[in-house]
This record gives sequence, C-alpha cells and structure tokens, in this order.
Amino acid sequence: MSQDIKTEEVNESHLITERRDKLANIRKAKNVAFPNQFRKDTHAKDLLKRTENMDKEALAAEDIHVKMAGRIMSKRLFGKGGFVVLRDQTGDVQLFLNTGLIGAEKFEEFTHWDIGDIIGVSGVVSRSDKGELTVRVSEIDLLTKSLRPLPDKFHGLTDIEARYRQRYVDLIMNMEAREVFRKRTKIMRTIRNFFDDKGFEEVETPMMHSIPGGANAKPFITHHNALDMEFYLRIAPELYLKRLVVGGMEKVYEVNRNFRNEGVSTRHNPEFTMVEWYWAYADYKDMMDFTDELMATLAKEVVGSTSVPYQGLTLDFSKPAVRMTVQESIIHHYPEAKNFDLDTREGVAALADSIHIKYKDSDGWGKILMEVFDEKVEENLMQPTFITAYPSEVSPLARKNDENPMITDRFEYFIGGREVGNGYSELNDAEDQYQRFMAQVAEKDSGDDEAMHLDKDFITALEYGLPPTAGEGIGIDRLVMIFADAASIRDVLLFPHMRNKAE
Repeated sequence: MSQDIKTEEVNESHLITERRDKLANIRKAKNVAFPNQFRKDTHAKDLLKRTENMDKEALAAEDIHVKMAGRIMSKRLFGKGGFVVLRDQTGDVQLFLNTGLIGAEKFEEFTHWDIGDIIGVSGVVSRSDKGELTVRVSEIDLLTKSLRPLPDKFHGLTDIEARYRQRYVDLIMNMEAREVFRKRTKIMRTIRNFFDDKGFEEVETPMMHSIPGGANAKPFITHHNALDMEFYLRIAPELYLKRLVVGGMEKVYEVNRNFRNEGVSTRHNPEFTMVEWYWAYADYKDMMDFTDELMATLAKEVVGSTSVPYQGLTLDFSKPAVRMTVQESIIHHYPEAKNFDLDTREGVAALADSIHIKYKDSDGWGKILMEVFDEKVEENLMQPTFITAYPSEVSPLARKNDENPMITDRFEYFIGGREVGNGYSELNDAEDQYQRFMAQVAEKDSGDDEAMHLDKDFITALEYGLPPTAGEGIGIDRLVMIFADAASIRDVLLFPHMRNKAE
C-alpha cells in the first residue's frame, strides 16, 4: 500500500468521525434525527423544462413556489449567505439562501451540514444576475445525515472497479450512469409494449429446473432441502415456453433472468436478462422480419432515430439486416476459404488447420465449421446481420432444413461484432428430438459439460403435438450496451458480478 493511499484512508476516517460527531449532536438537539414529514412537489428536470423560456422578469411575475429534495453536491458560503447545488434523481438545480430568507439560527445550522447530506427545501424560483435558474430558499431541513464523504470528481470516479462495486456512489456522482439505466428501463418498457401490441401473452416459467435445458451451457446447481433434490438455475426458458405452445398458447414471451456458470468478461455476466418468445404457425424467416421491426422500434423509442451511435460506428436500423448463411459469411470475410470444400468435414478441417484452429477428432463438420466462423467472422459483423443455415450438429433444438438436413432453419443476430439474439424454426418432431437429446447425452458422457440432458417430459409434451413454431431469444443486457453506447456489459448492469476484493 502506497503512502498516498494510507494518507487518503486516514483522511477519510477522520471525516467520517467528524460526521458521526455531528449526527450525535443532532440526536441530542432534536427528537428526530431523520425526519420523514417532508414532501416534494417538483423535480429539477421538470423545473428546468418549465422555465427554460422564462427570463428574470417573467419568473418574478409568475411567482413559482416549489418544494424540492435531494443531495447537497456543492456549497459556497459568503458571510450571511450561500449557494448550494441540489441533485435529485433527474438533475441539478441551484439554491440560494441567507439569513434574511431562512433566519440566522437555521442558517447557522446549515453551515455545519456537509456535501452529500440530503435536504428538503421550499422557495421561490428566480434567475440570478448571470441568468442561472435559482431557487430562493425560504425553508430548509436536514432529512438525512451522510456519514461518508463523497468522492471528488478527479479521484473517485476514475476508479472503474469502484464504480461497479459501489454502484450507489456511482449513481450519486455520475449523471451519465443514471441515464444508462433510464435507457434500460425504457428498453424493457418498449419491448413489453411491442409484444403486447403484437398479441403475445407475457408468462413466467420456473427459475429452478430439475433438468437443465434450452441451451448448451454449464448450469449452476443448488439443493432443495424439503424435496431432497438437486435443482439447476435456469440457463434458458425455452423448453417450458414450448410446453405452453403445446398447450395452446400460440404467442408467448418472457422477460426474465438466465444463469450460466461461465466466465466473466466485458461481454458476459453469470446472470443476464433475456426476452424469449414463441410464435405458433410462423418460421425463422418470419422471426427475422419480426426482429427487424422490433429493433427499429427500439431505436426510435430509445434513441429517437434509426441511426444509432455505437463505439465510433453508426448502426443503421432503418432497413432489414443483412442476411448470410454461415458458409457465405466465412467466404465473405475470409476469401481464402474459397479454396476449401466447405461442404465436407475434410474440407473445413483443412481450412481450420490452415489457420491454426484446434478441434477434437470427434468433432463433426458442423462444429469445425463454427470454430472457423467464430475465428474469422463474428467480430466483423458490426452492422445488424442475420447469419443463417447453422449446422444441425450445433443446433439440437432447431428444425432441420427440408432440402439439406445437415443444416437447420436457424439464425443468430449480430450487432457490433457480438451475438445479440438466437432464433429458429422449432423442432416439433418428437422422435427426431429424442435422437438429438441422446446424441447430446453421449457428448456429455464423453466430457462436454455444456451438452444437454435428456428431458423425457419435454419429449412427452412434443408427443401431444407442437404446432409449427418459431422462437427467439435476445439478450437485453447487450441491447442496452448498443443503445447506451456502452463498451462493457458491466456498464449496463446495476450490480455486476465481480471477484471478491483483495484485502
């Protein structure tokens, strides 16, 4: 630990002690140290918008009285008066107070309050001589004493890890962070409105599964004491949602959490939010059209335009996304692939060897092909793009293509060099599904801990009859990254998972 850090910790400890002493004095002087009677009637953003076209004289004539509450972000005292910057959930507003407005006793009390304290004020709206909107405070009360000093602008907010670990401090100090999560709320609301307007029913399915399924992923395992059973935190809601379609619910969607016991990075978090939906009597092509419409709607509602800035790019949602097969995309982004036969295992294996991609002897054509795709294509898919014709080998729940059973009627949706969504025409052949589950079981037995389990009840459900159906899942966290122009998934999660902090 450096001397500077030690000094900083000592200083902070001293300030905390001072603030605790102030609180102790408040407790002695007043019956209630944390009053709860104040009621606000105005937010900073609304006040600024209401008065944006009103000059000093117009404000004086209007005589606007407000009651506001928030945190002291700065204070400047001069003699018997002072200025305060008050921050509420919507923004900042300047306050002016002096002994003539609030009385000498209350002003003296105010001089001992600290940056970070939460106050309630009443007053009249005016403009300063410099034209700045100002509330002239006639009443002021301390509502909550802050015992810890806020970080300064040049130290605390430059520590990215601290922002993630103490999001509550980040939200106090950083209005940009607040805006990210406002956009997240708007995205969630827009998604729900869009599906509701399209005639979908929102449902909730179990978060704990006795058999994990719906995706190739390693699950989290927990134990239910009363039932004495192992349960798995949901990796995907797919198999339960398709059971509902079997039951006659032709259009269903769910917005909820999934959990996957995988790595943590700028793109991955062990728990994440998805919207997943199923549409009877539709296919994967209908689902791509639907996704184009959904994304254009989100862009217009959240950003105000179908042109969306993202990490130095301008993403275009005004027209349908590009559509390419896996093989077409490999040739497009790696022209040397034309020299290899991409329709055979030998050909894709030779291609993989030429670019030093490792694969298992047991891997078939499809797995090796996707290894090449991951290496040469994915990070180049910046503009909205649908990649189609995924190999059956890596698509255990998707319907095989009628003309070529080596591939499925499946797509993945890419933006900004990462996969955002996954959809397909659903496999509704119970016997085919059983055989694919058994192939997955064999892979699991050979050491693949992400392979699927055999879900006998799901097979039973299919035996009752699943109508022709298409389904899709889109990761909402990654959507927020796009529409908030965020480089890391941690920037769009209120409380991202992180390693324990070293002591």
